[in-house]
Amino acid sequence: MNWVEMDIYTTTEGIEAVTGSLLGMGINGFVIKDAKDFQDFLDDKDGNWDYIDDDLMGLKNCETTVTVYLPENAQGLENLEAMKLELKALKKRDVNNEFGRLEYELKNVKEEDWANNWKQYFKPLCVGEKLLIKPSWEKVAEGEKRKILEIDPASSFGTGQHNTTQLCLELVENLHEGDRILDLGCGSGILSIGALLLGAESATAVDVDENSVKIAKENAEKNHISAEKYTAYCGNIIDDKALVEQIGTGYDLLCANIVADVLIGMSGIFGGFIKDGGTLIVSGIIDQRKDEVLDRLKAEGFELIEIREKEDWVAASFRK
Repeated sequence: MNWVEMDIYTTTEGIEAVTGSLLGMGINGFVIKDAKDFQDFLDDKDGNWDYIDDDLMGLKNCETTVTVYLPENAQGLENLEAMKLELKALKKRDVNNEFGRLEYELKNVKEEDWANNWKQYFKPLCVGEKLLIKPSWEKVAEGEKRKILEIDPASSFGTGQHNTTQLCLELVENLHEGDRILDLGCGSGILSIGALLLGAESATAVDVDENSVKIAKENAEKNHISAEKYTAYCGNIIDDKALVEQIGTGYDLLCANIVADVLIGMSGIFGGFIKDGGTLIVSGIIDQRKDEVLDRLKAEGFELIEIREKEDWVAASFRK
């Protein structure tokens, strides 16, 4: 397998925030280079050395960097898109500019080449018992009985290849015909569009990334969903009260496939969107954070209905 090296530029103060985001996405292998490590080495009064290795000397004036390795396949491309969104979110939270520039660079492949060639990674995929996900250029056999969900993710998270998306869609299958859906962190729009194909009446999609909102709308059109049934907003519900009011309340089903820290941060807001007896589906949770997220949602008054797990990823549904 080929691997893509992703260098994320930050500061000593930003290391914890960046690596925390990576761990939240299930990426637990990374390399850190920080000039402070070189200074700590020099300041070690107990050190007994007369030679400094070239690799260590290279830290002397380096920009603090967190390096991760992504497989050059569908999973890696989705992780890249998720990390790009997370870096944008970190920049917004970093009001004192302590975390540095929070930009990235890819090695071993040009991002535009990876993006232009991503079609080779996406093939038709059956999810759950009712859906078949496919990109627009792939054909399906005549007589296919599953609902066809056509998704072209472009530069947005959500192709159905990732375990978190699959787990979420499996739980979405339990919706009732005529339900109103709210999809927070919509990415490509795959969850809300899938819900509409399964019988939901209408869907509202929200994402902090303008490009994701644009792509979600385009994907809704590809699945012959009218603008009256599909509304998409760009913004952050945690600190945008006007957006929260615009989204409204009384939803039958809320989906949030994000990461553990964001789910915890939103936990106190979820209930305001959902009607009594409605359903909350959360995903994007690595196994190590499962209890933390589920306990927090229980503390907010949600009743746990079901847990699904796949390869260290967890999704769960709750009743309000």
